[in-house]
Amino acid sequence: MLKMFFFTYNQRAYTSEGIVETLEVVTLAGDVPVKRFAQENHLPLHSWPPDDVNGRFDVGVVVSFGCLLPERLIRKFPYGILNVHPSLLPRWRGPAPVFHTILHGDSVTGVSIIQIRPHRFDVGPILNQQLYQVPENCTADELGGTLATMGAHLLIKTLMSLSERMENQREQGQTGATFAPKIKTSMSWIVWEEQTCDQIDRLYRAVGSRIPLRTMWMGRTIKLLDFTGKCHVSLSDQRRNPIPGSVSFQKDSNTLAVCCKDGWVGFRSVLLKKRLTAADFYNGYLHRTQQKNTLCQMAEGQFFSKKGEIEVHQMRKNSKL
Repeated sequence: MLKMFFFTYNQRAYTSEGIVETLEVVTLAGDVPVKRFAQENHLPLHSWPPDDVNGRFDVGVVVSFGCLLPERLIRKFPYGILNVHPSLLPRWRGPAPVFHTILHGDSVTGVSIIQIRPHRFDVGPILNQQLYQVPENCTADELGGTLATMGAHLLIKTLMSLSERMENQREQGQTGATFAPKIKTSMSWIVWEEQTCDQIDRLYRAVGSRIPLRTMWMGRTIKLLDFTGKCHVSLSDQRRNPIPGSVSFQKDSNTLAVCCKDGWVGFRSVLLKKRLTAADFYNGYLHRTQQKNTLCQMAEGQFFSKKGEIEVHQMRKNSKL
């Protein structure tokens, strides 16, 4: 039976009777779920960086850890250190593979078990992989939960035949290699004139639960909440030919429909100074501006990307000259 050292930041530790004889856990600082799990289950707990590992363990396992492991540490484990990664490497190397799987509309993903190599993330040889068909309209949170469970089971299968897996490991090729950088707030800005309905939908499903989608309105940032997807707005509802960023209040569904590159997408609420329903935002802000006809006044009833907001600011400035 294997003696295993488990490195992780925010995932739960899994073991299986008859495969793992001892299990000890390493976490980074902070009150993270795996730390509480280890304490509740009386697993020995270590802070990063660990010490006293010489000759004590057969294999290490890394899950969602985020730190490069030095070669001197890797060499202390006879079977090396394994990584459970939620993508089909070499696609989506890096810290946010699940988010980028959704963001780019991948129909197939999976889990990879690889050996850790020093100096670079996610480049080690593959010991095992399992494919997974991404469900339609799946969010990053939903996909991440599914892949975490898959990864736990695949790790156990890999440990059951570890010597054989290591003998038959295969190096990753560069063909199809992509990078999955961390999700940042800057990714949540919508560019109405460039993004399609499908792209906005994928963006919301990828980051919306953690970072609200953003747009500009009259020089202020608005957070768009409760996305409803693509919606139909008849031309009879419009007082002018719609341009990207145009906003139409849909009374029947209590939705703010916003025109993008190839159609309309809907939101049921926004966050300005406080959270407002679509009806509240329309009645309190948009209704009076959509009755007016000058270019500058019409712009007050429209959402803009950051670039577009700069152009509107210049338009307003010129109109006052």
